[in-house]
Amino acid sequence: MTNSQSATIIVDGGYAPAKVVFTQGVPAELTFKRINDAGCLDQVHSESLNFSEDLPLNEVRTVTIDTNKAGEYAFSCSMDMFFGKVVVKP
Repeated sequence: MTNSQSATIIVDGGYAPAKVVFTQGVPAELTFKRINDAGCLDQVHSESLNFSEDLPLNEVRTVTIDTNKAGEYAFSCSMDMFFGKVVVKP
């Protein structure tokens, strides 16, 4: 049994993967790595997950995700043109 969960998202003209699934109640981290300097993907934010991070080129940024409540939570670039989502399953 695992006591934490994590996922890495590559930021390259969008988010890959664009959907991440976590289990409810297990601490989770989301790591972003931007490998392309084009466009508005130099920042990622999510109002529903309560984070906003600058994404410097070729550096990793990790945010902690609250998994206490099941549901689907969106994240996006600074201009809300590219989207991804976190699914928290019960």
